[in-house]
Amino acid sequence: MSVEKTEVLVVGAGQAGIAMSEHLAKGGISHLVLERDRIAERWRTARWDSLVANGPAWHDRFPGLGFEDFDPDSFVPKDDIADYFVDYVQKIGAPVRCGVEVKAVRRNQGRPGFRAETSEGVIEADYVVAATGAFQTPIIPPVIPDKAGVTQIHSAAYRHPGKLEDGAVLIVGAGSSGVQIAEELLESGRKVFLSVGPHDRPPRRYRGRDFVWWLGVLNKWDMEAVPGVEHTTIAVSGAHGGNTVDFRELAERGIVLLGRTEAYEDGRLRFAADLKTNIEAGDANYLSLLQEADAYVTRNGLDLPEEPEAHVIGPDPDCMSNPLDTLDLAGAGITTVIWATGFGVDYSWLKVDALDENGRPAHHRGISAEPGIYFLGLPWQTRRGSSFIWGVWYDAKYLADHIDKQRGYLAYEGPETAKAETV
Repeated sequence: MSVEKTEVLVVGAGQAGIAMSEHLAKGGISHLVLERDRIAERWRTARWDSLVANGPAWHDRFPGLGFEDFDPDSFVPKDDIADYFVDYVQKIGAPVRCGVEVKAVRRNQGRPGFRAETSEGVIEADYVVAATGAFQTPIIPPVIPDKAGVTQIHSAAYRHPGKLEDGAVLIVGAGSSGVQIAEELLESGRKVFLSVGPHDRPPRRYRGRDFVWWLGVLNKWDMEAVPGVEHTTIAVSGAHGGNTVDFRELAERGIVLLGRTEAYEDGRLRFAADLKTNIEAGDANYLSLLQEADAYVTRNGLDLPEEPEAHVIGPDPDCMSNPLDTLDLAGAGITTVIWATGFGVDYSWLKVDALDENGRPAHHRGISAEPGIYFLGLPWQTRRGSSFIWGVWYDAKYLADHIDKQRGYLAYEGPETAKAETV
């Protein structure tokens, strides 16, 4: 059986794999991108129907192509984002093959490179880039047993309110996904309970600029990871044209806020006594960014309108002043629990020494502990912006440059080889 060969094998044709392809092509490096589904599949089928990008169109894109049919300050719907990546593949002529699953990657024995076993045969490559990203396996904590009598789904499986059975809904997790789903369910007439953990809460806009602009000029997108920071939940939304997430305002509208979900027993959930602490820490993060923005405006003499009302924090709602420590699910009429609790990774197909004891990538800036294996699309891979559309594009360039550098080393023949060739 013939074996196909390429210099670089890229696994995954989402935003990470497509960015990788562009930079490899610019460097004249032959490569192949394999995708088990469709291009940008997760944008189409692993998101709820009304999802839009969390950043405006002028920002959340690759440098080489804009969202031509959208206002630069609008938030692009998920299917249009998926279409954007399809268009980008066509624009750069990326060698993408869809419907091909990579089942295993192993290092060649006694010779350089790797052997990838795929659903369509064997491919050998000098380098392999795992561009499957960080949102691979939905995590549902083992808190509520299956026999509890409520439907439990992950936020990745939620589509729209009409798909849920009648009744109240508990959402666990108050990051971007949890907050947006909670608000959509509230607007549909549902009774909503929202379990709020530690989070950052940036302003959507301030003094006429989106928060992505403020994070840019304040160099916050380029912050490197420190222990614990890479797991910080960010509550931000592009829904309804983009609004600042305000948990107090959500409570005033009818959402019941709860602390972190801790345990289940006899039909009741127990919550940590941390709701007030978590919300006030989010407020402090919010106010801190406003103060830094004000200082930046003054320092640079910018003509941006003042917004003193943005600094006003409203009163605590009753559910925050007198938080519930337990909740009878049946008594509250809760029929569905949505876990907006993030994702795990699955690199079980990587049969090389590139993972730590927990099966997570062992890497520095995407360069793995196993020479020749690379990771792309991870949160905080090189900086805060790494998992965003524009951020992964810059990380891909860093990896492509590293691969090109390694090719140079391997091309070196050494003085003895050169001498032998002249004889």
